[in-house]
Amino acid sequence: MDIKISLKDVVLETERLILLAWQESDLDDFFEYASVPGVGEMAGWNHHESIEYSKRVLESFIENDNVFAIASKENKKVIGSLGIHSSWANEEEELKDLKVQEIGYVLAKDFWGRGLMVEAVRKVIDFCFNDLKLDALTASHFSFNSQSKRVIEKCGFKYYKIISRYVKQQNKTYDSLRYILFRNN
Repeated sequence: MDIKISLKDVVLETERLILLAWQESDLDDFFEYASVPGVGEMAGWNHHESIEYSKRVLESFIENDNVFAIASKENKKVIGSLGIHSSWANEEEELKDLKVQEIGYVLAKDFWGRGLMVEAVRKVIDFCFNDLKLDALTASHFSFNSQSKRVIEKCGFKYYKIISRYVKQQNKTYDSLRYILFRNN
């Protein structure tokens, strides 16, 4: 079952990160990582080619209020995002009665391979199960995105199934692997 999530007043901290609501002042940091070729493409969106486009996306993050900005504690710079969205599990007969949401994330290329996203996802899992009282979380990755696969598996998600997914922004169809994590795993 789909539920509305509001992250406006939520701040989560890990050893190296702060997860908090997006602000208009984050625009330059957002554009800096979202404009790097290969970053967005791993998640199904094209890298940003203008700061105006990043501004529109940032405005939607602020309006929808379901995506964290991920900031480095070291310098407070925003280096990624982690969203809590409506889940594909709502379309599955055996899962549709669960209180479930999907997580999706992206990290600046300069910060890949440091375990930061695992750190952020684990904190959000804890928040979703203990504060939001969700029954389950889902996550997905395209077959070519081995980095996301590792994050998902390290955080305890279990493979559910593979589907073909059309990505309108890229006008391509990819294999998308779906995973689920139940609160009582």
